[in-house]
Amino acid sequence: MKQSLIHVALVVKDYDEAIHYYIQVLGFELLEDTRLSDTKRWVLVTPPGSSTSLLLAKASTDEQRARVGNQTGGRVFLFLHTDDFWRDYKSLMTKGVKFVREPAEEVYGTVSVFEDLYGNLWDLIEPKDKSHLV
Repeated sequence: MKQSLIHVALVVKDYDEAIHYYIQVLGFELLEDTRLSDTKRWVLVTPPGSSTSLLLAKASTDEQRARVGNQTGGRVFLFLHTDDFWRDYKSLMTKGVKFVREPAEEVYGTVSVFEDLYGNLWDLIEPKDKSHLV
């Protein structure tokens, strides 16, 4: 059997501001932006070279709006692997990304934690084992 995780839903306040952030600030690619109704779109963004994408899902209820920026109760939510930690760290810093933990050398690689535009926590990681960077 072979399976793969292709999309991860990320609840956002606004489609256009989220697209701008992920494309212009984080350097992701816009894979799709299809209008499904007057209020709903199918928006996929992905890091360059990744086979997994984020589905940007606009919050449409009070319960969903309460989850924007805190989908995991304050834990790191997403893990962005890179082939050059310092290149990407410096680039994100110059674009105003807020890092909440200083870079550190861990047994698994170089890592730092940043917040996205809504406050979700991400690990930026250059793994020591580069086989994860497919």
